[in-house]
Amino acid sequence: MATIEKASPKLLPVQTFGRKKFATAVALVKPGNGLIKINGRPIEHFQPEILRVKLQEPLLIVGKDKFANLNFKIRVTGGGYVSQIYALQEPLLIVGKDKFANLNFKIRVTGGGYVSQIYAVRQAIAKGLVAFYHKNVDEQSRRELKEQFVAYDRTLMVADPRATEPKKFGGPGARSRFQKSYR
Repeated sequence: MATIEKASPKLLPVQTFGRKKFATAVALVKPGNGLIKINGRPIEHFQPEILRVKLQEPLLIVGKDKFANLNFKIRVTGGGYVSQIYALQEPLLIVGKDKFANLNFKIRVTGGGYVSQIYAVRQAIAKGLVAFYHKNVDEQSRRELKEQFVAYDRTLMVADPRATEPKKFGGPGARSRFQKSYR
């Protein structure tokens, strides 16, 4: 598989998005130098310490050498820190940190609840990496990355369009009706 160094001398930025229910995450992927920041703070300062291991699982799955010269800037709003941890690091574990070497990720999330935002963020990261390799490296690398992500979890590459049905009048929910009384 080709690496980022073998790619063209001028690496182009890539913008991708991830969606889940009403949450949307937009990721801007650019060449960088290996920092991972979450809401402007380095990953080393992320609390609680016990869950930091979960945060670094993607790095461990793919290998830290793949993320050597890579910057991540991830902006997450809403949700608890546990949910944010799972969303941000999963793609890194699946493919390996060396795939993220020399890249910057800047992600903004809006709308939805915290779980939906997490799924949107992880999808934006995975799609951003695949798009960056497609645009700047080669088609074979892109195909291998995409196959790895899809083998782990298809929702990393394909959006889940399901959303809750809106409530209608005459009942407490979308389909249920209020109980009828004859007396």
